Amino acid sequence: MTTDPSARSPDAPLRSFGRIKSRPIKPRQAALFDTLMPSVKLPDPAAGPIDVAALMPGAKEVWLEIGFGGGEHLAVQAARHPDALMIGCEPFINGVASALRHIEEGGLKNIRLHADDARAVVQALPDGSLDRIMILFPDPWHKARHNKRRLIQPAFAAQLARKLKPGGRLRFVTDWKDYAGWALERFLATPGLVWMADETADWKVAPEDHVVTRYEEKRLGDTDPLFLEFERV
Repeated sequence: MTTDPSARSPDAPLRSFGRIKSRPIKPRQAALFDTLMPSVKLPDPAAGPIDVAALMPGAKEVWLEIGFGGGEHLAVQAARHPDALMIGCEPFINGVASALRHIEEGGLKNIRLHADDARAVVQALPDGSLDRIMILFPDPWHKARHNKRRLIQPAFAAQLARKLKPGGRLRFVTDWKDYAGWALERFLATPGLVWMADETADWKVAPEDHVVTRYEEKRLGDTDPLFLEFERV
């Protein structure tokens, strides 16, 4: 598991996330990296294309959550949809530790984790393999000089669209007005993606299946959460 940014390839894209570790991980959660992580770890995307069907034979859907934070949303969705394979990516090691705890406590068998940059996973996934993509509260990089580090860039948006099946959905949620506008502009310019909003409530009111996380409750942004939902056509 790569946790040291200095170990990344010089050709790797700019980091789209901040810190990768904060407080010491609790002993119980640290132990899960040895006991549970090997069985739920996603294959290394650097090794080649990911065989989605082999990860969970018979899965009816495949979901990808980019930046799952503490794993609350990922775990709840996995419990609600036990027949769907849930792929979660998160470089923040404390968040991965928390997700492992949720997986163990919930007895969840349909989650696979990647403890690093999601962009490598997206590149390794087959085109047209995903039913849902969830990007909830990514690092906003709200200083103009740092905007180039934002996850949502034109090339990545186009790549996400290609990974979705026809009719697949992409949900982007942020509590920063500027990032919402930035992301909307780039997704609208992405061939194959259609914004599903018809009225203001469609992006200001949380979808019925939304799961409120501890991060969202902190209200760290400059607006209430904004929900942008797109469909692959």
